[in-house]
Order: sequence, then structure tokens, then C-alpha cells
Amino acid sequence: MKVHIDEVNCSGHGRCAKYAPNVFRLNDEDGYNADRGQTIEVPAGEEANAKLGVKSCPERAITIVED
Repeated sequence: MKVHIDEVNCSGHGRCAKYAPNVFRLNDEDGYNADRGQTIEVPAGEEANAKLGVKSCPERAITIVED
């Protein structure tokens, strides 16, 4: 499973990392997702948490990428 973090829509709420800290990383300096603008691989066993992180984003900046 992969997810894409939109570089423009991410507003730094940090909810994604709250629900999936093993998937989503935040920048220390501004709180935005550290992987903005990228598609990242979800670690095995973290799919359910990643989906919670995706759903928790109020800006809908994270999408699941179908293989």
C-alpha cells in the first residue's frame, strides 16, 4: 500500500501522524508532513493506521495510491 501527501493541501494539522506515527513523519520546524509532495510506501502491518491517518486529514491532503 502507498499513500501520496499533497504538497499544497497539507496544512500541518499533524493528525495523520497522531493516528499513524509509524507511517507519517512531521517536520520539527513547522509541523507539516515531512513527505509532502511524495508518494510513500506504508510499512507492512501499518495499513489500518495509515487509513485512519488518511481519514483524519481535514484538508484531504493524503490519498491512497492504488497499485
